[in-house]
Amino acid sequence: MEQVFVKDLKQHLDKEVLLKGWIYNLRSSGKIMFWQFRDGTSVMQVVVSQDEVDEKIWEEAQKVTIESSVVIKGKVTKHPKKEEYEVQLSGLTIVQISEEYPIGKKEHGPDFLLTNRHLWLRSPRQWAIQRVRNVVINAMYEYLNNKGFIKIDAPILTPNACEGTTTLFEVDYFDQGKAYLSQSGQLYIEAAIFSVGRCFDFGPTFRAEKSKTRRHLTEFWMMDAEAAFVEHEESMKIQEGNIRHIIRKVLAECDLELDILKRDKEALKRTDNEFKIMTYHDTIEFLRSKGSDIKVGEDLGADDETILTAESDVPVFVEKWPKEIKAFYMKQDPENPAVYKCSDLVATEGYGEVIGGSQREDDYDLLLERMKKEKLPIADYQWYLDLRRYGSVPHSGYGIGLERTVGWMCGIRHIRETIPFPRMISRIYP
Repeated sequence: MEQVFVKDLKQHLDKEVLLKGWIYNLRSSGKIMFWQFRDGTSVMQVVVSQDEVDEKIWEEAQKVTIESSVVIKGKVTKHPKKEEYEVQLSGLTIVQISEEYPIGKKEHGPDFLLTNRHLWLRSPRQWAIQRVRNVVINAMYEYLNNKGFIKIDAPILTPNACEGTTTLFEVDYFDQGKAYLSQSGQLYIEAAIFSVGRCFDFGPTFRAEKSKTRRHLTEFWMMDAEAAFVEHEESMKIQEGNIRHIIRKVLAECDLELDILKRDKEALKRTDNEFKIMTYHDTIEFLRSKGSDIKVGEDLGADDETILTAESDVPVFVEKWPKEIKAFYMKQDPENPAVYKCSDLVATEGYGEVIGGSQREDDYDLLLERMKKEKLPIADYQWYLDLRRYGSVPHSGYGIGLERTVGWMCGIRHIRETIPFPRMISRIYP
């Protein structure tokens, strides 16, 4: 008999099926047992009735513990009270009897759950988060592929920094000296657009900043996209389309997962409308009118980002930032050389910045001047400068933080839950 998945039970109503998975929970009432069975695709109830199975199967069923792995046979029936399907067990093979499971029904502290992350991933909440994460990733690929972007793999080991050296993880690299774990694939995929036109990179990035906020990890995943002949305004349209595509896919494909997470789906639906755009200076004025003490020249803090979108159903682009607080590779605005043609996208409901993007400086002399002003090692970046010597064109790009986006989609406040095995200042186990 061919294996069937729980997510497909509806298609096999009143038929015998074979399922393989784990017993997530169980209870018994005299001559009947109820198992919550998980196979990775979903969870359903298995009914084990002493009157319906032979004595050997009943004896075997009584050995089953929480998280035991099993292969079961049974008939698919509709739940008498719910819009769900269950299986009336007729056959059982025990793959392994689990020892007493350390994660019980009682409340556990975050340290305990993080230490037992390898087991905690099995919980319904974590199952739902990881499935939403998968849909977000696939939605990014789908959107970018449809927009003419191809995937280019940037290196993880780099000889220099993308945005300054203070938050780099340093490693010895044979007899070549020091190398660093990548902060971003951006500079490398910029090189690729002169070959392929539009491309993106998706992979792990590393920041050694000693931050303990709920929005920071030391290892996280980023999607960086770059496009030739795309300027700032068009880039923001591409970014908006990317996020709105993700929202639609999550709403369309993660209904059960969002229910498990108790996510406000209506709030997510409302974000799928035209995004707002505000200049940095207008944003500062707005925030100060709402009681913030932020000053011109300062970056937005978490509280500022929350205030900014508190009365908005849609995300807000904050554009045209002062040059002093942004990266060297951004293009200055010809109409106002004190600012860059760049933007941050701030998510709704207090989830903060999820995208950073800009038009890139395509003028060799201006870029070189900026790099000298910031005392960057010119020789190390000569290859990047070369891109402005051989067929330079206007181009733009942006990066989406996967974990922050997943947290927003799921309605999760702490980013550590959005990645399978979080890496933070005080945690690298398991």
